[in-house]
Amino acid sequence: MNIALIGASGFVGSAILKEALDRGHEVTAIVRHPEKITLHHDHLTLEKADVLDVEQVKNAVNGKDAVISAYNSGWANPDMYAEFIAGSKAIQAGIKASDVKRYIVIGGAGSLEVAPGIQAVDTPDFPAAYKAGATAARDYLNILKEEKELDWTFFSPAFEMGPHTSGLRKGTYRTSLDTPVFDAEGKSILSVEDLAVAIIDELENAKHVKQRFTAAY
Repeated sequence: MNIALIGASGFVGSAILKEALDRGHEVTAIVRHPEKITLHHDHLTLEKADVLDVEQVKNAVNGKDAVISAYNSGWANPDMYAEFIAGSKAIQAGIKASDVKRYIVIGGAGSLEVAPGIQAVDTPDFPAAYKAGATAARDYLNILKEEKELDWTFFSPAFEMGPHTSGLRKGTYRTSLDTPVFDAEGKSILSVEDLAVAIIDELENAKHVKQRFTAAY
């Protein structure tokens, strides 16, 4: 497939980029700073664009089979919440203005329900450092649920996806919709490499159109 990948230089985006290229897809990496991507590949095209600009997004994604967004406004950004919502809305509007219908978003795990009607981000133990980003992703999911024109999918990562899981690609995972996937030890873990596997699997064989889903081991 010919896909546009927004946020391709980030932690999650770079893993998705590698997985997509390894599977033979054509990827246009849409980034603010193309110099951050040092990978050279025959099926990779770099395109500079500002995701806050609807017209730039439209022009960058036009003609693609699908758009995958790993957009993140930056964990150290004091305006993370507002910029994430603004950027996500602009990306969505730009895609709608293009000829693309398939849209896959990597969001946060904070909106997963840890008890009936209770989302992780609203619990007392949720880490304060991640609350703004998790709340922004949750609120954008609610916006996306109202989207009628695009064939969207929203992916929530496992609760644990850090350096201790890096470099691990099992190629297998289990999925759920609005509740976390836990292993036998009660942990919700997925490496960023297997997150990328789950995303490209969804790209190639859509199972969660107009749905949120999550995955873990």
